[in-house]
Formats: sequence, structure tokens, C-alpha cells
Amino acid sequence: MISLPIDAVLPALRQALENRDEAVLEAPPGAGKTTRVPLALLDEPWLAGQSILMLEPRRLAARAAAERLASELGEKVGETVGYRIRLDSKVGPKTRIEVVTEGILTRRLQADPALEGVGLVIFDEFHERSLDADLALALSLNGRELLRDDPPLKVLLMSATLEGERLSRLLNDAPVVSSEGRMHPVDIRWGRPFQPGEFIEPRVVDSVLQALADQTGSVLVFLPGQAEIRRVHQSLQEALGERPEVLLCPLHGELDLDAQRAAIDPAPEGLRKVVLATNIAETSLTIDGVRVVIDAGLARVPRFDPGSGMTRLDTQRISRASATQRAGRAGRLEPGVCYRLWSEAQHDQLAAHGSAEIMQADLAGLALQLARWGVTPEQLRWLDQPPTAAFAQAQDLLARLNAFKPGCRDNLSEHGQAMAELPAHPRIAHLLLRGQDLGLAQMACDVAALLGERDIQRGGGADLHSRLALVSGESKAARGSHGGVQRARQLARQYRGLLRGKPRAPVADPDHPRWLGALLALAYPDRVAQQRREGGAEYRLANGRAALFAEVDALMKCPWLVIADLGSRQGQREERIYLAAEFDPALLEGVLAEQVERVDILDWDEREQVLRAERQVKVGELVLSREPLPGLDDEARARALLGLVRRKGLNLLSWTPELRQWQARVALLRQLDLAKDGHSEWPDLADETLLASLEVWLQPYLGKVSRLSHFAALDLPSMLRNLLPWPLPQRLEEQAPAHLTVPSGSNIRLDYSENPPILAVRLQELFGLADTPRIANGRQQVKLHLLSPARRPVQVTQDLANFWRTTYAEVKKDLKGRYPKHYWPDDPLVAEATARAKPRGT
Repeated sequence: MISLPIDAVLPALRQALENRDEAVLEAPPGAGKTTRVPLALLDEPWLAGQSILMLEPRRLAARAAAERLASELGEKVGETVGYRIRLDSKVGPKTRIEVVTEGILTRRLQADPALEGVGLVIFDEFHERSLDADLALALSLNGRELLRDDPPLKVLLMSATLEGERLSRLLNDAPVVSSEGRMHPVDIRWGRPFQPGEFIEPRVVDSVLQALADQTGSVLVFLPGQAEIRRVHQSLQEALGERPEVLLCPLHGELDLDAQRAAIDPAPEGLRKVVLATNIAETSLTIDGVRVVIDAGLARVPRFDPGSGMTRLDTQRISRASATQRAGRAGRLEPGVCYRLWSEAQHDQLAAHGSAEIMQADLAGLALQLARWGVTPEQLRWLDQPPTAAFAQAQDLLARLNAFKPGCRDNLSEHGQAMAELPAHPRIAHLLLRGQDLGLAQMACDVAALLGERDIQRGGGADLHSRLALVSGESKAARGSHGGVQRARQLARQYRGLLRGKPRAPVADPDHPRWLGALLALAYPDRVAQQRREGGAEYRLANGRAALFAEVDALMKCPWLVIADLGSRQGQREERIYLAAEFDPALLEGVLAEQVERVDILDWDEREQVLRAERQVKVGELVLSREPLPGLDDEARARALLGLVRRKGLNLLSWTPELRQWQARVALLRQLDLAKDGHSEWPDLADETLLASLEVWLQPYLGKVSRLSHFAALDLPSMLRNLLPWPLPQRLEEQAPAHLTVPSGSNIRLDYSENPPILAVRLQELFGLADTPRIANGRQQVKLHLLSPARRPVQVTQDLANFWRTTYAEVKKDLKGRYPKHYWPDDPLVAEATARAKPRGT
């Protein structure tokens, strides 16, 4: 058996798991952890004949890991080592190591929370932080805490990045075992800076051709997605021409098994491979013979927007950690070369690590599984807690799909329980179950399979009917689409095997094409869409969003659609429609009646600026019909008007500067009381409080309001002053007066818009006043804005005595020079105050 770097730390790992029920193993890509660790632990005494489950983040990686483990034992897959992935499994009665994808483990946990017969769960490549891995770990920890005592269930997290301490804390300070790995030197070749909007394919092709000319060995190229792989593959075929020694091998998760193996297996003697891969080859797979890596530095990441309920594919720069892992693929067996197609300066600007999927994913499936488990996110242990907004959005969707019992989001309905048991996204599970009820199981399974895979047809318009014809065999698949069609058919067969029971309310015409739109509407009730104008490209969705066809499409003749796939790709501003089907709105009166809402709307018409009452029949935000409501109910009418005020704010009413000052005077006295002993007889008249209590003080005066202009005619000062019980109005004038009389005899307005209130007064009018004026029975000093004869500020102070003592002489010198005809005494405390240039008689 060939020596691998991980071998050196296996004794320490055995010891850690003998002493504890959890451990963390750090090992770089290529150290051999996936191949060696399960076999090294298989005969440990604490395992006592139990099995090992090892989780892989991808189907391709799971199958490849099982094959390598079995080959290490000299066996076939299905004997000691087996695997379970979607659409495929190979296990036998003697299987003790099962390599599974994470969704498989989640469903197994739901059926058997204690995982009886399993002694160790290994989370491989946990640094990738897939949503399913986080969920499976949280459920595993909770299940063993509640249900496993002896023998214990041990947990091992294996990571290729140095986050061991954080993972250790999640597992109650579990021991961390680190392997340095064995990495040959990799020569990094930097590219020129990427420019915004630049297409990466030409530069990738040039780099591949240069590497083939300058280097030996096979080449691994990292590209963001299948579209880029397809374009680079075509360009390289043309550029390489008659070079049979170079094999071009695409590698992504949607390829059939033979194509995937061709990319992973060593190149035949005398040949070289150029593997064009997504980030699937970053850590999960070992590709033999590679000593050159060409990294475009990009990855395509799905991001969920809770505001729209949609997931978009974003092409983004990878993290520095990902770049390191990709480069390491070139130094597995010998010194290698990595061509990074960006500059060293740009590299320093990359994020250190990628973000966990749980922070940016659609959480509908997670919310459904947690409801089935009977917990909320707060009751489980997570490395990153599910974001509140996205989780709430997920629960909203589940409620719309009737997954919960009425009025309760903690308990699943019978329908929700059946949804949770199906290995599909909740939208797809709902489609399958309702399709079965309607006697449309055949079509429902085909549609579900199409929605669960990438688009199996490139070009030819957005109509999903054409894809359905490929799956049913009514039309033939184009060249290059056979693999996708076969996978869709296989998945459809699997779904048909899972559906049980007989139709409850079968439709009379199950072969009618309109049922495709109905099934889509079951999965995507928020994406029923109405055309904005006849024959146009733009549609408005039930969720209130808009989407359009980027090119002329046959579906644009349809006034109603259901959109199965839409989103904005990089460089696009609008939501684009990629897959859809015609929708018959008449179905909303029948099998889809649950999606229709009848509401009485009494609200403000912004266009006409009047109160309008009508009964609307709606699907989400789309209004199917409306009719006027006669005889307005006074209470409902008042609620609509108060709602308008709350939306537009109190400035809709007739505020004056004097009334705002009155409001601020009351607020000051209330604040002084609260600061003293926490209580106040003065009411809270802040805008926020007034808005919250409109029913108390405003509603009684709305009887004649029907137009926007009527609000301005309301006697707002009287309404608000009525909120001050006697004798507070009198005390307000005494303690927070609107004006103060100064030594000159002038009555000067106080400005309460600031705290403390401002008294802006000419300096000469304060001669003879020793101290700063006070209000509120002496509890509050005012702030003096001392003005020149031209009413320009010369000093701001709350300490008038100190001003006279220290600053007045300098101010006097300046003012006397600018205003020589005015009175500027040497001793202001004994001088006569005046509102004139000089006191009378001088």
C-alpha cells in the first residue's frame, strides 16, 4: 500500500476518538484522509462491529471515494464498502462503510434519529460548508444527545482548511488532529489584472495552449460553470486540431458516469489530459496525473434573496483559501505549476474564506426538515445560525404550500409530513403529492424531474412543454442532451416509485396540455405571471416582481404564464425568464382555488388621491377582478385613513412651526421629570407615539375626510392640545414659556427644537443680567446665542457669568470697531440693557 501523508497522524486520531466521542481532523487536499481514515478506524474496539457513515458533499465524490476505498481492500464496491447517492446505490449485507451524500443522511436521521448500528459519522470536506452538511451535523448532535448513551455515536469532522479551533468549539472543545500533508512545490504564475466585464474564455484557452507547449503532464482547468466549460472545450478543439495526444475531458456533476470517470482516471500511456472542471475538483476529487493547474479564479454560487423569494446564480471571485486548494492540485505527485489568471495585487484583495451555504441559500428544505424533527433553529447547535430573514421566508413558503397545520408553524400537517418524506425540495414535493391527488402522477413526476435537474435542452425557446416531450419520448433529444434526458427519466421513475395511494380528485382530462401550467403553479404559486401588455416580453409575477424574455419567444403570445426558472445572471439588470409554461387562469376557479384570495380593500388611491373601497379577487399581488364596495363601514373607513397617515407620516397633517415648538416644550418637561425620578405627568407626544395612538386622538375627527386636501383642514393644534389635561396647559406656559423677557424689556422667542432650548438675543439686551436664564422652575438652563446688532452670532454659551468675566472684553473690542455708534460699556453688569443702539438719555 502506497504511503500517504495522513498515515503519520492516524495513531493520534485513533487515540483522540478512543478518549472522546468527537474529533476534528485537519488535512490539506491530497493528504489521503478520504481514502485512509475510514479504513484505519474500521477495526477499532469502540466501533464494536458497528458501521461507519462517511458524508461527501457531491454525488461524484461519494461514488469515487467508495471505489477507492474498496480498491484499497481489493474488493468491489458493495462488499465492505458501499455508497448511497440519489438515483444510485451499491451496498450489501456485509457493508460496514457507507459513503453517502448529505441529503441521504438527513433522511436517514429522520427515520432513525439514534442511527442505531452506526458507530461513527465522518463529515468529509466539511470546510465546504454545504447546507445539507450543516443540517445533518445539527441533527446528528441533537439525536445522539437525546437518544444515544451506549454505545455512543462518535462524530469526526474532516476539513482541508485551518478552521479546526472553530470546529472544535462546536463539538465541546473536541481534540484537533492536524496533518501537514505532503505538497511538492508549486510555481505560481500570475496573470494580468482582470477587467470588469471581460470574458474569461479567450484567456483560459491561451493559457491552456501555453501550458501544453511549456509544461509536461496533464492540465486541470477551473472554470465557473458548464457554459464556460462548453465554450472553452469548443475553442480548444478548434485550436488543437490534429493533436490526438491531448484528451479534452469536461468534468461537472451533470455528466454521465463514463464521462466523469474519463476525467478522473489517469491518462492512457503517451497521452495528456486537459480536464475542464467546475469547483467540484477543488477538494472532493483526486484527478491523477495533473501537474498543471489553470485557475480562472471564479465560481458560480447560488444566492437566495429573501425579499424576492428567488435564487440567483452569481459568478464571483473565489476566496484565497479556495485558490490555495486549487493550486495544491498541481503539487500532489511532483513539482507543478499553477497559472492564476489574475494579478497578485487582486489576489490580496480576495476574501480569506468563502461563506457558508447556510448564510445565502434557500432555507425551505431546512425549515421543513426542522419542523419534521420538531425543533426550531435555536434549539440546535450550528457553526452558523440560519439567518432569520431567510428562515422566515422559508416558513412563509411552507405555509403557502399547506405544509403546516392551520395557524401553527411548529407542527406539520399530514400533507407537510408527506412532503418532508420525499427526497425533493418542498416545492417539488408539493407538486408531486398534489399531482398524485389529481390523477396526474405521470406528468407530475416528469415535471418534477425536469425541475430538479439543469435544463436538458439548450435553445429552442423557454416552453417547458418541449422538455416534457423529450422525457416522455414524444421527441428526440439533440446531440449532447442524451445524458440529461436519461437522468431526468431515471429521476422521474424514482419519483413514481415513491408516490403511494390513489388519486383523491382525479381530473377528467389528464392529457390536456393545460395541466403542465397547473402543476407548475402548484410548485411556484408565487410565479404565476400576467403579461403587462398584449404580445409584450414583460410579465408581472404573483410575488410582485417583474420578469421578461430576453429574446422573442413563442410564449409571448400567452397572457398568462407560470415561470419555472428565472433569475438575473451577471451583467443583467432585470429578471430573465428561462423556463415557463402557459397558464390557464380558469384553473384558479377549480383545482387551484386555494391560491385565490378574496379581500375587501378600503385604501387610498394614490393616483386619484381619494379613498377607494372595492372587493378584489387576487392571486398574490395579481388582481384578477375588482368591484366597488357600496356603503362604507365607518370603522373600516377610519382604519383605511389611519393606515394612510401611518404610511405617509404625520406631515400629512397641518403642522406649523409654532405647533412643533409646542410639541418640543412638552417633550422637554417630560424629559426633565423622567430624568429626575423615572415618572412624569406630561404625556408622550413624540411622532412615534402619536402614530401608534392615532385611534385615540385623530380618528374621532376623520368623519368628513375623503380627499387628501381634507387632512390639511383639520384643526391639528386643538386636537393635540386636548391631550394635555388641566392644569398642564397653564403649567406649560409657566415652566416652558414660548418667550422670555430679557433686561431690555424685549420678549424673545425660545427655540425648543434643540435641547437645551436656544435664546437668540442681541448682546446689548442682556446688560445687567448676571447669570444664564433658567426655565422649568430652575431645572433647565437655556443656551444663549449672543448676537451682534446685525443679529449675527458672536458667542454661544450656557455660562453668561463666565462670558462677562473672561470673553466680553475681546468681543466688545471687535463689536465697538464694527458698530461704533452702539453702546459698549466697560462693565456690562452695571450697564443699562437696551434694544436700541444706545439707552435713552445717552
